[in-house]
Amino acid sequence: MTNNSTATQIPFVGYLELNDGEPHLVAHECRSCGARFFDRRNLCANCSGAEFKSVAVATHGTLRSFSIVAFAGPGVEVPFVAALVDCDGTTVRGNLINCDPTPDAVHLGMAVRLATYSLGADSNGVEAINYGFEPDLGKETR
Repeated sequence: MTNNSTATQIPFVGYLELNDGEPHLVAHECRSCGARFFDRRNLCANCSGAEFKSVAVATHGTLRSFSIVAFAGPGVEVPFVAALVDCDGTTVRGNLINCDPTPDAVHLGMAVRLATYSLGADSNGVEAINYGFEPDLGKETR
């Protein structure tokens, strides 16, 4: 049995980049129409284009839609806020974190920024990192 003496972080989803400066999301952008997707594509769902390039997604955005989830599957802590965030034209799904999941604390148009958090580590010290969005207190809300 080998013990890894240095902790390693791995992204929970393939489109979360942890090793290139600040954490950010990476989308596949259609070279024909500019539509962006986070999952692998053979063809663009918008124009049927077949060529894509990887692009970094803005780390700051605006909350466009949300739901305060009160009931979930076993082991999922509730309540939490499921959100759609506009990151400079790219729609991103993610949970709102570091914010009370109440109507008083969450509102449409609020400024948010990408944040990462640990989901835990395995016995070798490999830590899974996920992303969410948190209120961007340095920005005005719209």
